[in-house]
Amino acid sequence: MSLGCSKNTVDSESIAQVLNKSGMVGVQVPVEAEVLIVNTCGFIDSAKQESINALRELVSLRQDNQMVIAAGCLSQRYGATVVQEVPGLDGVIGTRRWMDIFDLITRLRDRKHPQPLYHLPTEAKSVGLDEKGVLRASVQGAHAYLKIADGCRRPCAFCAIPKIKGTAVSRPIDRIVAEAVRLQEMGIKEIMLIAQDSTDYGYDLGLKNGLAVLLDEICAAAPNIPWLRIMYAYPGYVTPKLMETMAKHKQVLPYLDIPLQHGSREVLKRMTRPAKVEWVYETIGKLRETMPELAVRTTFIVGYPGETDAEFDELMKFVNDLQFDRVGAFTYSYEIGTSSATLPNHVADEVKQERYNRLMELQQGISLKKNQGFIGKTLDILIEGHGEAEDEEGNLLDSVISIGRSYRDAPEIDGYVIVEGELPAGEIVPVRITGATTYDLIGTVDITNAHVIQPGQVISEGMIKLDDVT
Repeated sequence: MSLGCSKNTVDSESIAQVLNKSGMVGVQVPVEAEVLIVNTCGFIDSAKQESINALRELVSLRQDNQMVIAAGCLSQRYGATVVQEVPGLDGVIGTRRWMDIFDLITRLRDRKHPQPLYHLPTEAKSVGLDEKGVLRASVQGAHAYLKIADGCRRPCAFCAIPKIKGTAVSRPIDRIVAEAVRLQEMGIKEIMLIAQDSTDYGYDLGLKNGLAVLLDEICAAAPNIPWLRIMYAYPGYVTPKLMETMAKHKQVLPYLDIPLQHGSREVLKRMTRPAKVEWVYETIGKLRETMPELAVRTTFIVGYPGETDAEFDELMKFVNDLQFDRVGAFTYSYEIGTSSATLPNHVADEVKQERYNRLMELQQGISLKKNQGFIGKTLDILIEGHGEAEDEEGNLLDSVISIGRSYRDAPEIDGYVIVEGELPAGEIVPVRITGATTYDLIGTVDITNAHVIQPGQVISEGMIKLDDVT
């Protein structure tokens, strides 16, 4: 079981590959397993509780011949105390040496007494240096998350990631490029480059503009990957060179996920984040000038300790001024062990929620207007699956729809494009947009831009069966 973010999902896939190489085989039904592993999340309190609940459930259902192991961020952050929260756990392994999972299982098999075993070294040797030869990617249909680095050296006051993951360590560029080539050979249509801070890639390797260098290398080695998407850029490190590199490669989507966290200088200072708000205005302007079709996604925290009405109003003005394509928002979560936990003047929960609602209401209007601007245009859509159409009351209709994403939509966190007809999953097709909602677009196949083939022929990118558009 994998909980938490896409970066955790990659680690879960890597753990599974290590076990497969060691002779173990995954099963779909928990009751048939010898080993039950939860790759936990410990980033915020709600994620911690979800992980603990999942572990407790597995322990309560465990049979005599089964073992339950807690892996991942919760384990790394809280160590042996996880067993206090979940009595009956057999093993605990952290994020730094996930590749030693089979060694832990071997020790558990050989133990003479039922006490739990721990594998929680503090060094971060896992990144790039000792990964057991496994693919550091999570493949999900036609798209894949490819991890380029781990850890973080940023001092954000609200974040426990540096305590969990350690400082930023970049994976070797040749290994990442080789994995991109491998994904290309597997027929992957979209690669998302992920790290705690993708724009910090290569700093520890002595590379200047390391992310730009990496993009050049991937595009040269894997030219048949149609889409490359950058996730988790850090404010202040989106350089002119990165903009230029993104713009010159057709494969690199004009999409940037850059968590800004707030729009008030004073709040950002308390967050120990880059507080030069003017930089954001200038940089977003340069990005949009360099890539006119650019979609910008960001996230904000509302109700940070000490956030006044005036500071929240600054955030609202910031969002209204910059008109982001996608916005995610969170109410501040108190986290023991972070420097923000000791700040005075914590905001009441009801005030946090009211501010969150106001912010999202503002963004919904912006998102709807942005989406409506695509009506009449044709976008390339990566088809992910099919479903049955429904009317406004939720009743099923006698028709099939396809679900896909445009360049503006990262998986799981952004919107979808709903297309009439059953289209081939995993293919990129041109779709003419005919309608828009707050988060999603609606369209039909643009047969004037599609290569139409007869039923029964082999389908490749941009080729649509006649049955699909009639």
